[in-house]
Parts: sequence; structure tokens; C-alpha cells
Amino acid sequence: MKRLVFNMLLVALLLSNSYSLWAQPAPGVYLGGDPENQTQIHEVKVSENYLIHSEYYNGRVIGKFVSTIGGFYTADKDSLHVKLEFNSNYANDSLRTKKYAYQMYGDTLILNENKIMVLNPVQAKEQDLDGTWLFATRGPDTGQERRGDESARKTLKFLKDGYFQWIAYNTATMRFSGTGGGMYTAKDGKYSEIIQYFSRDNSRVGAVLDFNYEISRADWHHTGKNSKGEPMYEIWARRE
Repeated sequence: MKRLVFNMLLVALLLSNSYSLWAQPAPGVYLGGDPENQTQIHEVKVSENYLIHSEYYNGRVIGKFVSTIGGFYTADKDSLHVKLEFNSNYANDSLRTKKYAYQMYGDTLILNENKIMVLNPVQAKEQDLDGTWLFATRGPDTGQERRGDESARKTLKFLKDGYFQWIAYNTATMRFSGTGGGMYTAKDGKYSEIIQYFSRDNSRVGAVLDFNYEISRADWHHTGKNSKGEPMYEIWARRE
């Protein structure tokens, strides 16, 4: 309740134009409720040059995926310009770029996209697998052909501050094949995910998935069982 009151006061302050501060958002994960429906979550994940904005309804009972967009971005005085690699709503809006009016109020990110969204950073949490990764190949590694940035067909994983998201897409056609995300832990070779949204099956919200991981050179070897309970062995390459 205190956070909601603070956000309302902050919005009023911004609308009055009595306070302005622009700075590039610090890398991290930012969360906030939609101003028209607080159960609809806006989740923005930011690195030094990449931004993902996802929307979903929170909770096991009403957990539901809404949308996700993401790509490389640049910032100027008051705008974030995103060259989209993926857009889950592309079939309807055909957007390949996205512009956000934004401000930073301390460490709070404010986006203005026809409505003001106040997004607060989650607590920083450094873990072994933090960063962005591209699916390379199925394991084990026997020198087989790998997918990389040169391929239009990509599956990206973004992990930061205890939050994860994977996205499957095609940069040439903008075909969106699916996404899922939530919270994760990675320690001593054990990797665990708690699903908060899954575009292919909302009933999976709340599921906990446990895996093993190993870092070999610049690769993440990811083994265990997938969301269908089937054995899997994936190799992911760190995206530079």
C-alpha cells in the first residue's frame, strides 16, 4: 500500500512537470503494476544495450501472459529507442521499432506510453548464469553445427537479478514462437525456475523446474527435464 501511494504521488509530481531527470536506466529488472489494473505486471529487463518489456497477469489463479517485445536500444535525453528483434503482437501491429518516453526518479524508471508506468528495481542478485544467451545446439557437444547471431532463427535467454526469460523468434520474418519467464536461482551446478508466465500454456504458471548446469568455456550446458517432463540437454552460448 505504501508503494502504491508513493507511485501515485510520483505520477502527480511528474504530471506537474515540477521534476525532471534523465539518465540511462541502470542494468537490472524493473517491475510495476499497470496504472489501470495493478494485477497486470509490467516487467522491464535492461542490460547495457538490450531491453525487454513483458506484460502478464500475476498469480497462480489469474496468471496469464499478455505480451513481450525486445531488442537492442539506445537512449537520448528523454527517449528510449528500441530496434525490435521480437514482438509477440507483430501479426497485429507490424512494429519493428519502439520508442518510450522515459525518466529516472532516483532508481525508479518511469515510462510514458500513453499512460505513465512507474517501475521499481528489484534487489540486485548476482548469480553464475547472469547475462544473455543464445541457444546453440542440442548436447552433447560433438562438434556439430551451431546456431548463432548470424541465424535469423533465435532462442534468447535473459537472466538478471533472479529473473529469467526465454524467447523464440525469427528476426527476418518477425515470427514469434513463444516465451516464458519468472524467477530463478543458480548455484553449485543446480538451476531452478519458477514460472510466472508462459505464452504457450498459462496453466504452467507456478510450476517449479529443476535442472543441472555446467559452464564450459563460453557455453552453458543445461540438462534435466523440460516442462513436459522429457529429458533434455541444451547448449547455450553467451551473447556478446
